[in-house]
Amino acid sequence: MLDHVIRGATVVDGTGAPSYTSDVGIKDGRVAAIGQITQETRTTEDATGLVLTPGFVDPHTHYDAQLFWDPYATPSLNHGVTTVAGGNCGFTLAPLHPGRPEDADYTRRMMSKVEGMSLVALEEGAPWNWHGFGEYLDALEGRIAVNAGFMVGHCALRRYVMGPEAIGGQPSGEQLAAMIRLLRESMDAGAWGFSTTQSTSHSDGDGKPVASRHAGPAELLALSRAVGEHDGTQIEAIVAGCLDQFSDAEIDLFTEMSAAAGRPLNWNVLTIDAAVPERVPRQLLASEQARKAGGRVVALTMPILTPMNMSLGTFCALNLIPGWGPVLGLPVPERIERLRDPDVRDGMLRRARSKEAGVFRRLANFGRYVIGDTYSQANAGLTGRVVKDIAEERGQEPFACLVEICANDELRTVLWPMPPDNDPASWALRAETWRHEDVLLGGSDAGAHLDRMCGAPYTTRFLGDCLRGRKLAGLEQAVKMLTDDPARLFGLRERGQVREGWHADLVLFDPERIDAGPATLVHDLPGDSPRLDSRALGVRAVWVNGVEAIRDDVVTGAVPGRVLRSGRDTETVSTR
Repeated sequence: MLDHVIRGATVVDGTGAPSYTSDVGIKDGRVAAIGQITQETRTTEDATGLVLTPGFVDPHTHYDAQLFWDPYATPSLNHGVTTVAGGNCGFTLAPLHPGRPEDADYTRRMMSKVEGMSLVALEEGAPWNWHGFGEYLDALEGRIAVNAGFMVGHCALRRYVMGPEAIGGQPSGEQLAAMIRLLRESMDAGAWGFSTTQSTSHSDGDGKPVASRHAGPAELLALSRAVGEHDGTQIEAIVAGCLDQFSDAEIDLFTEMSAAAGRPLNWNVLTIDAAVPERVPRQLLASEQARKAGGRVVALTMPILTPMNMSLGTFCALNLIPGWGPVLGLPVPERIERLRDPDVRDGMLRRARSKEAGVFRRLANFGRYVIGDTYSQANAGLTGRVVKDIAEERGQEPFACLVEICANDELRTVLWPMPPDNDPASWALRAETWRHEDVLLGGSDAGAHLDRMCGAPYTTRFLGDCLRGRKLAGLEQAVKMLTDDPARLFGLRERGQVREGWHADLVLFDPERIDAGPATLVHDLPGDSPRLDSRALGVRAVWVNGVEAIRDDVVTGAVPGRVLRSGRDTETVSTR
């Protein structure tokens, strides 16, 4: 007897093959039958006119902490994501040294600063009862609704072995050997591999460069070689050039790390803008060079534009503009006084528009900001309006106008920059770039920057755009890019396709409605902390390992997800 049969669905199986109409039967967590099913079944549903696909795989998330208080990984699960990759950017909650309880506090403050997670939620929402990486994975086992796999973070390895000296210090030979042993133990326990960051945008809770930024090439290569000793492993890495364009040294580093491991290395996120035509070829030069050296470097890129809100009152991307940090780090009254000084504003604008600002130049057109939430009577009626229009009405320069609006709210005003790359040429360049063999869709950062951005709905929004919008990819190809392509990069065993005998991770949706609703601020984190959420539109149901986890955008309460461990649940992916 089958557990459930989905009848008459349009099956898009994840391989890129043409869709077909069929029944699909589920039994014991697997796809047990495809075709005209006459077997007896416990439950059944009519899926005529609906599309059935494999569950989506999100290759870059930061759900490491959120899964403890939100086992459903919302809103990703709502939008059809059944498998998430965590432990990215060198940041993980484990391992933690058993003799230094203060390391947990350091980790929480670091994650709050660098990944925009609520410190209260981190303190109250997770048990923090582990030391080794395996103990961390065990703490999640059996209590999550999505499948989840995790890299082990370089910052945690360094902190465990070197303590506070991980910031600014270099490991001795014995310490490097201890880091390698710890990495091996983590992979033995199921870590998918190794993640690291050397991005200048990553600082800890004390404002200092995170631990992995102090590592030299020799340390990174030694750890990469250790990755190659374990089955089903990967490398994920971030460098400063990920934000704009790689230096020669960064391209060499990625190439050498992947070749040393004999494993794919992925990085986040390739920004595509027709106004900067040299960026994509430069970034993909890393992939070309790696292939020649026996490695593979894969760029993640988002198929939608994910706006990130800004604020002059709290830490955000504006703080990362060269020269802006010292001003935006002042106490609010002093900050307002400085921002109202025309000379200070002029200097800030010059720095924001200079070449050294790199990708952050995108944030410097303040006339194209939209006013979000406001908090004072003086700003009544401004929500939803464009700063350029307000500035023209008031006879002000746009940045001066924006500062006055924010000052009226004691800098709490929410600001939404309008993306500069929402033009036909940029979308055409995206469609072309997606076809590159070393480009993969993803990079949502779901679980991080919770009150700043909401990248989790990229799956449903992309499908809606493919079916009813720009139609830059056909449905079969779009589904493949969200399912089998990331599954094959990570070597996921028997996931990523609708195929007999494979795990029944499935999404059933209405092709006429599939989309994502607008991001809205909700207060549902531990400690009543805020985050952005987005409704899934047109998703009828999501199954994880054959168990219904979502029905009509509502979680069922089931927790059928599994912690996916390297070797057991992943196979080694060749770099050739």
